[in-house]
This record gives sequence, structure tokens and C-alpha cells, in this order.
Amino acid sequence: MLNEATMTKLRSMNLIAFGDAFNEQLASGTYDQMPFEERFGLLVDIEWSRRESNRLARLTKNAGFPISNACLEDLDYTTRNIDKNLMASLSTNNYIFDRRNLLILGPTGGGKTYLASALGLAAVRKKFSVKYYRTPDLLSDIAIARAEGVQRKFLRQLAKFPLLILDEWLLFPLTENESRDIFDLMEYRKDFGAVIICSQFERKGWPPKIGEPCVADAICDRISAKCTTIRLEPVESMRRTVAKRETTHSS
Repeated sequence: MLNEATMTKLRSMNLIAFGDAFNEQLASGTYDQMPFEERFGLLVDIEWSRRESNRLARLTKNAGFPISNACLEDLDYTTRNIDKNLMASLSTNNYIFDRRNLLILGPTGGGKTYLASALGLAAVRKKFSVKYYRTPDLLSDIAIARAEGVQRKFLRQLAKFPLLILDEWLLFPLTENESRDIFDLMEYRKDFGAVIICSQFERKGWPPKIGEPCVADAICDRISAKCTTIRLEPVESMRRTVAKRETTHSS
């Protein structure tokens, strides 16, 4: 077994899995006839896997997805009118490299949040930093940042996420300050990744909710310049479907 001094050094270098795996090799006769290079390779693989797993968990937690187990492979293509070819293309995450925004439209309970979360998790699995926000929560956090005098810094930090997801977009009309904050955010993001916007409202209905016509035009132009739209068919609310399924299972 490795002595405590060596294990302490490994821990200080964050090589905990490496040390634990080496002790396991020493305690087992399975590896005795294996060449040193192969044994060392196994240790490196175990340490690498641990770090990748931790990184994925960290990115997922920091993203703040409301549905942490959403998966593109589990999408219901039969009733949602979702284009499989489009989903296959989006699963490559090339839209993030291309800085192409996604607009997911549909009624309440139509699966917008699930689809956005699934796309976000697909990006996380490719090691992209993603941030999910309900738009009302985002506006609240911007207001707090403004009160603390760090509004610009906060917006610039948000702008640097390769993928930003804004759910419940324009659920409530924006104030003058809010519309200018959203304009600044979209302006800062023009040189970075993509934005996924989930909304109940078609783009033509956005300007009255944004307010000032010039600002509304500028925001809509920055979102729509490079944008793919996904319209989810109005079927029974997914929330009701899940509730029925849970009720059936519990009875």
C-alpha cells in the first residue's frame, strides 16, 4: 500500500482516484503479470474518467437546468411535430459554433422547457458551459446587480456562456430598464455562442411587450438575424401527462 506521505502528495495534486486505484492494484493479484505500462495506463484512465465525470457534474449543476434528466433521445416525435433530422443536426452542437440562435415556440406545458434542457444537456456533454434562466429570474438578478453597481460586469459574464437558455421569454411586458438590459445582453453576446429562447409568443408579438420601438427592433433583429425556429404542436400539457402517469403508478 502507498504510505500516507505519498497519498497526501497525490491528494494535493488532486490525484485521489489515481492513488486509490494504485492501492487496489497492489491489493489484488490480478495485475501482477501485467506490464508496468499497461498498469500505469489503467491508472491514468481511471483518473481521467473521474475528472471527466466531476466536470460534467459541475457543468450540469452550474447550468441550473430545471429538468436534469432531459434527453434528446427520449423526445416524443409522434405527437410533437419535431423534425428528427433537425434534432440530429442540433445534437452535434454546431449551432453553438455557428452562433445560431434557437427559438422554441409552443403553448404552456407543450414541452419547451424539456426540449431546451435536453439541448442544454447535450451541449454540457460536449463540455460547453451552459446557463439556464427563467427570464423573470434573469431580470430580477440584473436588477440586483444594478443596485450593487455591477450590472455591466454581470451582463458581460452572462454573454460569455457558449449557450444561454432563456425560458418564459416575455411572459410579462418589460420595463424601460429591462428592455435596455436585454438589448445590452444580446449586443454583448453577438460574438459568443448561441441563445435558446422558449416562448409562447410568435416574434411578431414581441415588440409591444418589449416597449420602446427602436429597442424592440434592435433586440428582435439580434435574435432573429441567425435563428432556427422550432414550433411544438399544441397537444395535451406534458405536466398533465406526467401527473396522470404518476397517479396511475401510485394507485
